[in-house]
Amino acid sequence: MEERSAEEFLFKDQDFSSELLRQLNTLRQSGMLTDVTLCSGGFEVPCHRNVLAASSPYFKAMFCNNFKESHQAKVTLKGIDAEILDQIILYIYTGEILISAENVLYLLETASMLQYAKLFEACSAYLQDTLTPDNCLSMIRLAKILNCQSLNKKAKAMALKCFPEVASSEDLKDLCPLELLDYLGDDELCGEEEQVFETLMVWIRHDLQARQRYIQDLFKKVRLQYVHPTFLFHFIANDSLVQSSPTCRSILESARRQMFSLYSTNAPDIKPMVHVPRRYSNQEFLIIIGGRKDNQQTTRDVLLYDDKTNQWLSLAKLPVRLYKASAVSLHSNIYVLGGMPVSNKKSPVSDNIYIYSLKLNQWRLVEPMLVPRYSHRSLAYKNYILSFGGIGENQEILNSVERYDSIYNTCESMANMPVAVLHPAVAAKDQRVYLFGGEDIMQNPVRLIQVYHVSRNMWFRMETRVVKNVCAPAVVIGDQIIIVGGYTRRIIAYDTKGNKFIKCADMRDRRMHHGATVIKNKLYVTGGRCLTVDNVIEDSDSLDCYDPETDTWTPKGKLPHKLFDHGCLTLQCVPCSNLL
Repeated sequence: MEERSAEEFLFKDQDFSSELLRQLNTLRQSGMLTDVTLCSGGFEVPCHRNVLAASSPYFKAMFCNNFKESHQAKVTLKGIDAEILDQIILYIYTGEILISAENVLYLLETASMLQYAKLFEACSAYLQDTLTPDNCLSMIRLAKILNCQSLNKKAKAMALKCFPEVASSEDLKDLCPLELLDYLGDDELCGEEEQVFETLMVWIRHDLQARQRYIQDLFKKVRLQYVHPTFLFHFIANDSLVQSSPTCRSILESARRQMFSLYSTNAPDIKPMVHVPRRYSNQEFLIIIGGRKDNQQTTRDVLLYDDKTNQWLSLAKLPVRLYKASAVSLHSNIYVLGGMPVSNKKSPVSDNIYIYSLKLNQWRLVEPMLVPRYSHRSLAYKNYILSFGGIGENQEILNSVERYDSIYNTCESMANMPVAVLHPAVAAKDQRVYLFGGEDIMQNPVRLIQVYHVSRNMWFRMETRVVKNVCAPAVVIGDQIIIVGGYTRRIIAYDTKGNKFIKCADMRDRRMHHGATVIKNKLYVTGGRCLTVDNVIEDSDSLDCYDPETDTWTPKGKLPHKLFDHGCLTLQCVPCSNLL
């Protein structure tokens, strides 16, 4: 009751409407005052026109307009199961219905036809709760037929996120060509390109005679630029169905030549592929490997930084403790080369190359380097890893260069560096590898840029007064190579097009033995050793980010511990559900 004045009040009976509906249902069940009979497959149920018209736009249009049903005593509803009709009528009069795995699809279809929106959404929510990678594709098809947006959105999200599981489902084999093209071409597909290829081939071979003609359209959905070259060379290139299509062979040849040629893609005899970006599901992660931890011992830790959650995750540890090894990422794998194994006895210099797979979260050995070395510099170029200089078994400074072929798992010697230096800043751009500065055998800074032309296997050198860095990393952003510190706060960028240096905003500290890498065109700097104003060396656990667009630095938090002489790199990959 709600008071309005001393003489009157507003009475509200909260149960009146539900009691009225209950009484109407009792009248219906007794056949009293009913004025229409709904029929389906021999089943007849008496109802009240006004109740039906008030419950749904469908019945309102039927009984309140000039349709013949408005004056018929019996109305037949085609395409509705008798048992489902009985449940729907009970829902109209009571507001209750039992949804189960056995009836949900029938109820969804009938609710759509008779325009019961809330029942329709309730059935959709029930189906969303039962989604699995095995049935999400069929749910997408159902949702499109019935225009069920919420079910379609959730089913599609699962299909894209759980691609490895969906790819092995029976539903995928039943997709029509347009459905498969749409699915495999989606930027959000969370899968590796190798599996995209395998999936389309399974689909084609499920009905080879009818589906073989779709191979060239489907093959275009595989982003070959991001397929591991070994897989491309040994599996895709040798597939009989791919070879049977002239279009596929042409696409494959363009990809193969671009991947395997050391020459730039603008060479006259090589047509570059149309650039297709990586899928959005492919993410960039910052990885730090090994190094000296808390100024105590060389660690085996391998840590992954997720910038979305600002969390550090532990990956499989290095097989051995390695002092001043080099680490690079190539084809979504991590390679660690050389270094000095740390043990109680005198440590020999290592020639081992370890490779890490995020998918397996495992390390394994591959073919060793030609020359054992540590304190060297390595970088990835095309399908190769180039290693420069370092210190050899007899503690001599090396000027030798070797190249590891990740496809054939072999190493070969390349032209020696003109000047043997330690700890230069190293980066590659446009077929050239640049070695900036470093120190000589007397630990004096070397004001020199040594440039290695990859395809010609030749060196040339440039004297400069600008370069004076030791123990500094370098990264590439656009056309610039950015040299990060090195016993200094200074950041300088070398413009490879204009052959000039550009001053950038300084770091907070004088830094050396730190790590640097690029994520989304921003520079991340990790750990290292800092030189205070009092010339005291302190170890660092800082994580800082430099934005070249704004020429500003932003702190990003801390490393799990103080660290220097560690590997720091960016790993581009599809996140593994068992790790991330």
